[in-house]
Amino acid sequence: MKNKRLKHKFLVFLAFLVVIIELFPIFVVISNGFKRDIDIFTSNPFSFKFSLQSYKSVLTDYMFLNSLKNSLIVALISSSFSVLAGAMASYAITRYKFRGKTAIAYSFLTSRMIPQISLSIPLYLMFRNLNMLDNVFSLVLAYISFNVPYIIWLLLPFFASIPREFEEAARVDGCSEKRLFWSIFIPLVAPGLVVAMVFSFIMSWNEFLYALILTNTQARTAPISVNAFMGQYAPQWGQLSAAGTLMLIPAFIITLSLQRFIIKGLTAGGVKG
Repeated sequence: MKNKRLKHKFLVFLAFLVVIIELFPIFVVISNGFKRDIDIFTSNPFSFKFSLQSYKSVLTDYMFLNSLKNSLIVALISSSFSVLAGAMASYAITRYKFRGKTAIAYSFLTSRMIPQISLSIPLYLMFRNLNMLDNVFSLVLAYISFNVPYIIWLLLPFFASIPREFEEAARVDGCSEKRLFWSIFIPLVAPGLVVAMVFSFIMSWNEFLYALILTNTQARTAPISVNAFMGQYAPQWGQLSAAGTLMLIPAFIITLSLQRFIIKGLTAGGVKG
């Protein structure tokens, strides 16, 4: 009994330790946003001389605000289309019988394994020939290309777990293929769709490499603008931290507001997978 209590206390201590290690970098970024550059270097992370100068500089920077808008547009459009396309593909793979179904499913998985850096040059050449460099919609297309394979495999266990009886009963009642997908399957896999939407949004919101290669000034996204605060001669640590903190806000809001659905979706996916 005593050993069991000691084990429980040790696991609780270990859990708190992991949480502190995970949250410490976020605490440093947020607190540094409210400090002057000189205070960031001359004091420890826990000393605090409150200053809003970094936020005033960032929030009056037109390039940064425009990049936030671009990031929001790209993340919302690419994640919406990715979830739609991924759901349709997962539905087809799990509910229809056709030759090469397994090979097609694994081809999506293989495409997800290709490093982004290997695809960045072909994408750059393709969009240059189409005169679509430094364009928000070229980024949307690029992000859809790496989000869709992930979403297909994320949703496969959700669609596969729905009993055939639901489908057969709907068909007997005269349900069309289109209505079967939208009215029967989509509500049943809703938790998985929420998880896919959140992860897809966060991946698009944080993406750096494609944005660096495919954009310049017009379609620049927030991660590129944050990196620009590194400066040519010396990093502007206060503005860098303030901009990084502002980038955290949408991800926090979406994750916390949909927390219930995310936990439900992940739990259901784990059980069904």
